[in-house]
This record gives sequence, C-alpha cells and structure tokens, in this order.
Amino acid sequence: MLYLQVIILGIIQGIAEFLPISSSAHLIIFRDIFGIGSSMGNDITMAFDIALHLGTLLAICLFFFKDFLNIIIKGFTKPKSKDGKMMWFILIATIPAAIFGVLLEETIENALRGNYILIACALMFMGIVIYLCDHYFKQKKGFDKMTWVDALVIGCAQVFALIPGFSRSGTTIAAARARGMNREDSAKFSFYLSAPVVAGAALLTLLKDSTMTLISANIGIFVLGIFIAFVAGLICIKFLLKYIKTHDFKIFMWYRLALGVIVLLCLLVM
Repeated sequence: MLYLQVIILGIIQGIAEFLPISSSAHLIIFRDIFGIGSSMGNDITMAFDIALHLGTLLAICLFFFKDFLNIIIKGFTKPKSKDGKMMWFILIATIPAAIFGVLLEETIENALRGNYILIACALMFMGIVIYLCDHYFKQKKGFDKMTWVDALVIGCAQVFALIPGFSRSGTTIAAARARGMNREDSAKFSFYLSAPVVAGAALLTLLKDSTMTLISANIGIFVLGIFIAFVAGLICIKFLLKYIKTHDFKIFMWYRLALGVIVLLCLLVM
C-alpha cells in the first residue's frame, strides 16, 4: 500500500511541477485532506520529497539538455547572442527566489503549510490571474526580444510560489505573458527557471545533517519516487508545450477553481 501511495504522489509531483497548478498545494491536499501518503512518517516524507524534486529536476535537464548546453556555452563565448543572453536572464530571474527562499522558506512552510483555506484561495486566485494575463496581454515577442527587465519581473513573480497554491510555473508564466511574451516561450522560460530553483532547494535539504541518513534508511521509496516523478515530468513537459500551441490556459483556471472549491467543501464536512 505504501508503494502505491508513492507512485500516486510521484505522478502528482511530475504533473503539477510543470503545469500551472501548484505541486506544493497538490502534495499537501492529497496527503492531508485526501489521505494519500498520510501514513508516511516525517522521516520518510522528507526523503520522499527530495526524491520527487530530484525526479522533476532530471526530467527538465534531460528534456532541455541541448538547450541548456547551448545556453551555457553561448553565455560565456557569445554573451550578446540570443542564447548567450538567456543564461544571464535565467540568472537574473533566479536571484529573487534564491534570496527569499533561503530567508523565508522555512518560516512560510511552518506558518502556511497547514492553512488549507489559504491554499484553496491561492489556487483559485492564481488560476484567475493566469487566465487574465494569458487572455488580455498580446503575444508580442519571443526570446529574441526578451530583456533583463522581463527576466527580473518574472523572477520577482516567482517569489510568490513560496506560498502553497500560487505555483512556480503559474506565477512565472503569468508574469511572462503580462510582459508580452508568447505562450510557448513563456512556458519554456518557466521550465528553464525550474532547474536552478529545484536544484538549489534539493541541495539545501541534502546538506542538512540527517538527510543522508533518512535517504539511506528509505532507499527503496527514494529511488521509486525519483523514477516516477521523472517519467511523469517528461510526459507533462512534452504535453504542455504541444498543448499551448493551439490552446489557452483557461482549462487550468477551471481546474484550480474546482479544486479550491472541493478543498473548501471538504474542510466544511471534516
């Protein structure tokens, strides 16, 4: 039963990390409200969460391996080219989340993780914001017209993803669309940003004294979590990039609204 729950949560993480629906909110809701994975102890949960993030990190690195390699090479050899500037845009956009993540992530986690009403409201509010930014701002530019101001605004928006329910991909895509970027490049830049953010968060957790002990004691769950999140993440990235070529983000708004309402109704009857 435990391994079935691991598989379910791995699929949820792989999907919700890249779709604009908030992976942190989904893991909290499915564990605490729907009871999937609630039987895991705190030690297993910590090791498992690291595994899920590593799985999605591997997915993004593999899917965009050629992109990242080209961006890094051009960033140092041809910094004024489109790909060269992208490396510095990613760096600029990562700085706000890195600073606030180090300073506030633990505080926000302790204060907000169990606030299910706030999470439900954040899901619904951000769903509407994503739709409005996508619907009312014109698709003016791609990466070739992107500026450091665009990168900074998107990076600042990413800070709000520390609050469960806002969504890292949701906030960055909405900010990119508000800056006039087209859907495909908005999503790609969001994916690019996930690599340093997820890697940094995983590294900070791995450096804690007890982490390696927890992982070694739960190695089966750890490896399975990485694999499931990795496969689900790859499928989800490919799906979203194909989907947004011919569709808008309305479906994600309706999904977030529905999930938020379901959570509030569950809280009323609990």
